[in-house]
Amino acid sequence: MAAVSRENRKKKVIDVLNNARSMELRAIHQYMNQHYNLDDMDYGEMAAKVKLIAIDEMRHAEMFAERIKELGGEPVAAYDGKVEKGQAVESVFKFDSDLEDDAIDAYNRFLLVCRDCGDSVSVKLFEGIIDEEQIHYNYFDSVNDHINKLGDVYLAQIAGTSASTGGTTKGFVIGGEA
Repeated sequence: MAAVSRENRKKKVIDVLNNARSMELRAIHQYMNQHYNLDDMDYGEMAAKVKLIAIDEMRHAEMFAERIKELGGEPVAAYDGKVEKGQAVESVFKFDSDLEDDAIDAYNRFLLVCRDCGDSVSVKLFEGIIDEEQIHYNYFDSVNDHINKLGDVYLAQIAGTSASTGGTTKGFVIGGEA
């Protein structure tokens, strides 16, 4: 009976890890699509930061996959939800802050599942990723506030800025943009 119980707990953890991974995969696709569009609209500085956040999400997806494999599971490859394309710059950052807020909420619930199942390693993984998602949320929410309060004045300051992120693949959090 104990072996079945342990396997059931492990399966629950793998399920929430895969759910989180599919959310990260969607965020990657969403943010890269926005990166290309913001760059095309000549908002290079915003495009660069969104790209770095997408790289953070890639790292998160990989971390979830590695933990799933450690537990004997198979990481999902499909993303959860739909990628919104062709968004106006005025709607991108509200959309993204909502996406990050939803991820933080879900990951806190997933963390509790891991804790209830006795998997402290996965709990720590979620704690670290939640901290980074909060940094992403804070950035997106701040930019959204600037756009709402300053509108075209704020956007005009960013128009024509460089989208180059240099040779870095460290992301937004690790690269020191946060």
